[in-house]
Amino acid sequence: MTSSQLTNVLSRSASPYLQQHKDNPVHWQIWGEAALNEAKRSGKPILLSIGYAACHWCHVMAHESFEDPETAAVMNELYVNIKVDREERSDIDQIYMAALHAMGEQGGWPLTIFLNPDAEPFWGGTYFPKRPSHGRPDFVTVLKSLAKIYHEEPDKISSNTKSIRAHLDQTLADAGTAAQPEEDALARQANGILTIVDRKNGGVGQAPKFPSASMLETLWRHWRNTGSQRSGDTAMQWITSLVTGGIYDHLGGGLSRYCVDAIWLVPHFEKMLYDNAQLIRALLWAHGETGHGMFRTRIEETVDWLEREMLMPGGGFASSLDADSEGEEGRFYIWDKTEIEAALGDDAALFCTHYDVSDGGNWEGRNILNRLRAPQADQETEARLSDARARLLALRDRRVRPDRDDKILADWNGLLIRALAEAGSRLGRDDWIKRAQDAYIFVTGSMMTGDRLAHAWCDGVTTYPALASDYGAMINAAVSLYEATLQRSYLDQAMRWLAVLDRHYTDGEGGYFYTADDSTDVLLRTRHEHDDAAPSASAQVLEAMGRLAMLAPDLELPARASDFAASLWGRVRHIPMAASGALNAIDTIQQSRKLVLLNPAKEMLDVIHSIPDPARIDLIAGTPEEAEMLLPGSADYDSGKTKGPAAYLCRGPVCLPPVFDATGLSSLLRPKAD
Repeated sequence: MTSSQLTNVLSRSASPYLQQHKDNPVHWQIWGEAALNEAKRSGKPILLSIGYAACHWCHVMAHESFEDPETAAVMNELYVNIKVDREERSDIDQIYMAALHAMGEQGGWPLTIFLNPDAEPFWGGTYFPKRPSHGRPDFVTVLKSLAKIYHEEPDKISSNTKSIRAHLDQTLADAGTAAQPEEDALARQANGILTIVDRKNGGVGQAPKFPSASMLETLWRHWRNTGSQRSGDTAMQWITSLVTGGIYDHLGGGLSRYCVDAIWLVPHFEKMLYDNAQLIRALLWAHGETGHGMFRTRIEETVDWLEREMLMPGGGFASSLDADSEGEEGRFYIWDKTEIEAALGDDAALFCTHYDVSDGGNWEGRNILNRLRAPQADQETEARLSDARARLLALRDRRVRPDRDDKILADWNGLLIRALAEAGSRLGRDDWIKRAQDAYIFVTGSMMTGDRLAHAWCDGVTTYPALASDYGAMINAAVSLYEATLQRSYLDQAMRWLAVLDRHYTDGEGGYFYTADDSTDVLLRTRHEHDDAAPSASAQVLEAMGRLAMLAPDLELPARASDFAASLWGRVRHIPMAASGALNAIDTIQQSRKLVLLNPAKEMLDVIHSIPDPARIDLIAGTPEEAEMLLPGSADYDSGKTKGPAAYLCRGPVCLPPVFDATGLSSLLRPKAD
């Protein structure tokens, strides 16, 4: 096919993001061998544009440039243009985002990268405006200048590609040197996080501000391990800020991706599945520790939103909701005071007082609902506010809704399955456990070929092979479902998935690559060890191995998990602040806490729910025989031969003598304060 015969082929893709661009005048190609071969045949460089369906600035650049025939003509003349959905091909995104960082540029989306025909990057950026602004050149000037340099100064291009490739090899693929994690590694990580938290508003840093779930979990684990009040208070403030600020949807439930300010008021309004899965777990910890009804309410609201707006036919969950509707960011979520007064009548003044609503608004003349100033009221007032929220939600549902990305991702669904199983078990919501099981059945039934997972599913089309994060998340999901149900089939499947990792993802050094050994269209096989909004792939796999090691009969698994921890720590220890997920997983390996309860009294269940511990697995047995099956051979069965209640706390293969009441169990689980 000659360059002039290229056309936009994105209509062939099942990705909702690529489908958004199928009518662009740009001759977009889908990442793969055909597109790369066309670049080699034509001698043109590649323009690689990476984004995702809920990305506001992706929409802006698309409207300004990709929908513009004049800009598209320049792109088509000078480049082979490839569009990538970063959620569908996060392996591609990881490589080229790292390349952008190697160029000294700040990351973000849309990601705009220029490659040679061998897919090696030589220059890049993020959003480029249609016209020069804020010191940034216009997009067409960038296109023409780079094409000119590419053809007229090949030595400069070659030098750039070689230096960037060397950086990628070193940072993403190097084996490093294994190092045994120190016993205080998590404590040092927590202390490092405490130096960068916003003590006034909660969370890390200033603006923009992200939920940073892995860092939050590190503080919680440190509190749980040591009783550190500073870590505990910081974690509680952080969680509270997330669900009282404007980043939380106070009418429909659910969390936005991040805030553009420091006080958690103004969100970037897209909602992502992974953020809300992690939010549920954090809220579960906060509710267990405090018993505060607000945290349980936020869990219920968020699960209601997930079931109402994100649940797909078959039981899987969609990826995201867009930030924009009717061409305007946040339009679906913001309010004029007059709208609220008309809808609520006599209750309007009460609602406006508690949700920061004013005539002048709190954002660009309109109002983002929040409870930063009034997080909680008395029971009667809360009941009135709940009724008011329901009326406003019904009114909001008449608006034009943001688009939904219907793509189902194995790793993100795994995060949510785990959260629903844990929340359902601890809060007595069997319907949530059933919802988790339904999603698990969808993944195992519709997203597997043989024993191997797909990464993505959309409209019956799957993206193979899966990434290591898919296996890590789904193994953790299976373990949590086993914890909730004691159905052995979940552990059996988890072990089969671990075997797939060993066959297709091992690096031969005790760890795992991000991509499979039969992934043929990536520049290099990388490791994924630094956290994004979710824990890194390696962190998820390591935690999965550590949790399986407490449950499975494979006697070699604890040693393998320890070896992987050393391999991973050897690579991330010099920049640990980017790898809280790895530290959390290492903590699971080091703590290795398993609690087995035999016919526990309600008071004992209340204790374990009030001392939530991400590093602990809780198993409830109905008979002494079942308890013996769940415990290692070293357990002191003689003193617990009654039918219960009894509780056994084990660390690795060693169990403490059982306790028989809530007081003893509380003393066993709650650490003494620093």
